[in-house]
Amino acid sequence: MQQAIRKVVIAGGGTAGWMTAALLSKVLGKQLSITLVESDDIGIVGVGEATIPPIQTFNKYLGIDEKEFLRETNGTLKLAIKFENWKKQGESYFHTFGAPGANMGFCSFQHYWLRAKQEGLTQSLWDFDLNYLACQAGKFGKINSQQNPLHEMQYAYHFDSALYGQYLRKKSEAMGVVRCEGKIKRVDVSSENCCVKGLELESGKQIEGDLFIDCTGFRGLLIKQALGVQYEDWSHLLPANSAIAVPTKRFEKTLPYTRSIAHKAGWQWRIPLTHRNGNGIVYCSDYMDDAKAEETLMLNLDSEPLDEPRKINFRTGRTSQQWHKNVVAIGLSSGFLEPLESTSIHLIQSGIVRLLKLFPNQGTSQANINTYNSESKQEFETVRDFIVLHYYLTERDDSDFWNDMRNLKVPHRLESKIQIFKDAGAIFNDNNDIFKDASWLQVMLGQGAVPKDFHPAALVPSKQELLNTMQQLLQLKQQPLQALPSHDAFLEKYLA
Repeated sequence: MQQAIRKVVIAGGGTAGWMTAALLSKVLGKQLSITLVESDDIGIVGVGEATIPPIQTFNKYLGIDEKEFLRETNGTLKLAIKFENWKKQGESYFHTFGAPGANMGFCSFQHYWLRAKQEGLTQSLWDFDLNYLACQAGKFGKINSQQNPLHEMQYAYHFDSALYGQYLRKKSEAMGVVRCEGKIKRVDVSSENCCVKGLELESGKQIEGDLFIDCTGFRGLLIKQALGVQYEDWSHLLPANSAIAVPTKRFEKTLPYTRSIAHKAGWQWRIPLTHRNGNGIVYCSDYMDDAKAEETLMLNLDSEPLDEPRKINFRTGRTSQQWHKNVVAIGLSSGFLEPLESTSIHLIQSGIVRLLKLFPNQGTSQANINTYNSESKQEFETVRDFIVLHYYLTERDDSDFWNDMRNLKVPHRLESKIQIFKDAGAIFNDNNDIFKDASWLQVMLGQGAVPKDFHPAALVPSKQELLNTMQQLLQLKQQPLQALPSHDAFLEKYLA
């Protein structure tokens, strides 16, 4: 495709479509004509209610005021995910957005902590994490970490993703994006170069473009159905294929974290919003039927249901080429990973940012397409591996599901990562992995992987020096807690 890219057509709305429209129009402005096609008659999945911290960068770049955003989306703050019954029933741990401890020298904090444990330290790794301490106290506040970097609290959001899409629609239309209401009847593909030329709506309207963004969800109307790109199935690693979602009344206390509660064939989420709670159960139909899954969900709610349970079917994996010809898949059309680590909205965000970094001007380059696909593949695979980690490192043996998860044949990269941590307490980042050392550390420790050794640099301080430093760190991490308000008190004042 050699013509200049001036007309962009986004097929599908929802979170993916309107995030794409908003960022493209913000970055490229009047250089592009952007049309978004969506139909009020087509529903959205709309259960992506939890995020990770980079969503702040996305919103800030769009010039979004955080208070307005939280009010418009009924949002709350998120410091962590609490994983319950994942290692074994009755046990829990947190994966926080913080980094436990502090930079103490050549090697990472966990090496000093591991040696200190040998020397008699009784505190867990999480006792050195301010995010964890705030979660346990049910608190949240804005802390000026420039005064003391040890007091930094990284956070993300819980919000109603349908409301977020509507909010971004207002922002996008104000920047010149044109919304076209209607269902897509046909995708017009060129017989010469197999590129998409345009969309024909049921009304008969024709919409032509130079570059098309497929945000049509699981259907992949353009990338899969029209261009025939294959889907790479990862069910052998992540066999869960069903979810049931139900909203409930707002719980009396708004926790500053997501809850992920493992059950006999998958897990359940609980997400606090200001107007209601989001709830759902993710499971594999090979191990649990729909009726049992719904019963499990409905018997384990904190508050009264506000609607009927809604079933969602999915197949974990990724579209093998997420940019093919002149079509880029963003959102569910590009692939699906269960929302265990709240990555769905982030993968939309990173897909848009990657597209913008490689955005074609005078014609599309195959080198650009190849780079996009290669980086996207790496990112999806590392997120997949991180999710598999939760299932694979478990001591649960109370069901066929968990027995099979413990005996998975995991990707070599993940196997190596686990082994070097068990052997030496070391963690190494992969390219395009959105989860850094602190995340892998917390989940591996939380799931029961205990290192046999630590780095020799942790032997440099004397025993007393090390233990004194650890006690000082504990006190420093505790310092801001007393002044922090409860999460509800913070929201009430901040959003007044």
